[in-house]
Amino acid sequence: MEDLMQRLERAVTRMEEISVTMQASSNMLNGNCVNGVDGGQSVEVFDMLLKGPLSDYLNCSRAIGSEVEKHAEMVNEALQTQRTFLQMASMHQEPAQTELQDLLKPISDHIQEIQNFRERNRGSVLFNHLSAVSESIPALGWVAVSQKPGPYVKEMNDAATFYTNRVLKDYKETDRRHVDWVHSYLSIWTEMQSFIKQHHTTGLVWNKTGPIAPASLLDSSSPPRAPCPPPPPPPPPPPVFTDDDSKPQTGSANTQHSALCQLNQGTRITKGLKHVSDEQKTHKNPNLRSQASPVKSKDPQPVSAPKAAAQKRLPLLELEGKKWRVENFEQKHDLVIEETELKQVVYVFGCNNSTLQVKGKINSIIVDNCKKLGLVFENAVGIVEIINSRSIQLQVLGVVPTISINKTEGCQVYLSKAALSCDIVSAKSSEMNILVPAGEDDYREFPVPEQFKTVWDGSKLVTEPTEIAG
Repeated sequence: MEDLMQRLERAVTRMEEISVTMQASSNMLNGNCVNGVDGGQSVEVFDMLLKGPLSDYLNCSRAIGSEVEKHAEMVNEALQTQRTFLQMASMHQEPAQTELQDLLKPISDHIQEIQNFRERNRGSVLFNHLSAVSESIPALGWVAVSQKPGPYVKEMNDAATFYTNRVLKDYKETDRRHVDWVHSYLSIWTEMQSFIKQHHTTGLVWNKTGPIAPASLLDSSSPPRAPCPPPPPPPPPPPVFTDDDSKPQTGSANTQHSALCQLNQGTRITKGLKHVSDEQKTHKNPNLRSQASPVKSKDPQPVSAPKAAAQKRLPLLELEGKKWRVENFEQKHDLVIEETELKQVVYVFGCNNSTLQVKGKINSIIVDNCKKLGLVFENAVGIVEIINSRSIQLQVLGVVPTISINKTEGCQVYLSKAALSCDIVSAKSSEMNILVPAGEDDYREFPVPEQFKTVWDGSKLVTEPTEIAG
């Protein structure tokens, strides 16, 4: 009986070896190299994005020219760098977090360069084009998103549509080139979402069996990869059982038999273990922990300083052409613009914990990327717009036709009696309150709805505010 068990064990071992060999052969015949050298299918799909939507976007940008064309070339360089990163990931194992940050730095530098270009050209007539790209280009950072990179790219794409809608509004009836530009640019991120969903649904897929990723993305540039090696010859057929198999075997057979005998002991197998008392257990005896020798660690590495934030910019309040620029003020509560004209606009950017008063009649006012800002103005003939800001207080002393609040958390709007008929448009914002006069120095506060209910009435969708249940 014992000889029969040994023969069965050897037979099972041979069948397992044959199965593994045949599976490896099948993988190679299907073009899937086990070591990942031929794992460039996702890179080929990414190339289709570069040859399709990106190429169309570059052509449309060249047709417009000026800053838009220069911006598009920067986007092209950024996407080419990301292709190099994806190709490197398909051939290497994921490195440690510190090395990964170094590998991502070229992509991060491209993003920063594209955004800085927008900041340097705020006076451009194509500023909405530049803003659409600048607000959405962080989508390239999906390679560092571990859970749901696809929705992250969609969120960045939505940020672009805020500005592309402005482009469509300005040029839809006058210049078709800009309309084509919008469609070509947005299609890049739409295709990027499809690419991620197909190949990197839950995060960037690294090669699990290749070498560790290089320290720098530039080091990953290598000569053309060799094709997969030819499949090995098929394994020989399993030997037929003969009477020789009944002969006692030495070596591994005796070892396997010994292991089986030990396993068959059941609970008696633990009788040979040495009992350890509580006094000898480190987690129950604090004295042992204090006597334990410290574990030697690697040489301390100098702590790298966190990436410096954008260099602090100097405060600015000046008239540039027909635009009043109010930028980068901190803790300044006496900002005043007095000499205004009907054709002038006010652009407030990056001001924190400050107060600005605008006297006279102005064309329009834009508040962008500000925190804890108080704005008081008399009259505006166009729109007053709050974008990407937090904790804003806005007071109208005269009249204004439209107030727009976008991507803002916390906005208090004090209306005058003359401004009660103004339109208030909000999107992607929260904690908005409108205060209307209720006497000489008193106001009544009304919250702007943030939650809505949409129903189908048989012919169209009907949307109305709804209260939060609770």
